[in-house]
Amino acid sequence: MHRKSIVLILLSIFIMGVLLSGCASMSKPSDSNFKAPVVTLDYVDVAHYFGWWYYSAKVEPTKGKAGNNAGPLDYAFIFNIENPNSFPVMLDGFKFACVIDGFELNSGYSTETMWIPAGKTNQLKVEVMYDFMGALHSLLIVAGQELKDKGMGAVDQIEKIWTNAPDFSFPVGVTQGSAVFKANGITKVAGFEGTYPQ
Repeated sequence: MHRKSIVLILLSIFIMGVLLSGCASMSKPSDSNFKAPVVTLDYVDVAHYFGWWYYSAKVEPTKGKAGNNAGPLDYAFIFNIENPNSFPVMLDGFKFACVIDGFELNSGYSTETMWIPAGKTNQLKVEVMYDFMGALHSLLIVAGQELKDKGMGAVDQIEKIWTNAPDFSFPVGVTQGSAVFKANGITKVAGFEGTYPQ
């Protein structure tokens, strides 16, 4: 047998041993050893910005039908998802409520499924689009009295949010977060919340 062949055989045996020992150290998911991954809000970005503008249904448009319209506001929420387990887990559900300048205005969710390797951290980006009428209804329903006590109208609060969004002069956050993880037929749910800037 040639020396080169012996080296290749020994190298192959070594590689197989490393692979087999790695597989042996990976435990099988069970109710007792499956820990829910940790979800944290890494940062928030204004994904698309169209400025602040609004026109009522009384304004005749150049084309199309008249209506109460305003520029949308699009935030991107970026999350870190850390898997503390010695086996991969699958993200299979993700939702949260969005809080802007102290007001819950919308909710975000992702239907994307992803596998998070053992001991690793993945990132998930969820974009949430805000529109004038949706934000107005949310404010009037959940914060009407609070705005009245502050002497501020709902439209004024929306204008403040839209015009100051790029500067992050107020906190943007998530609350009531819920992430569903699965492995080997077992399901775990992780709650999360966070604020940006911190």
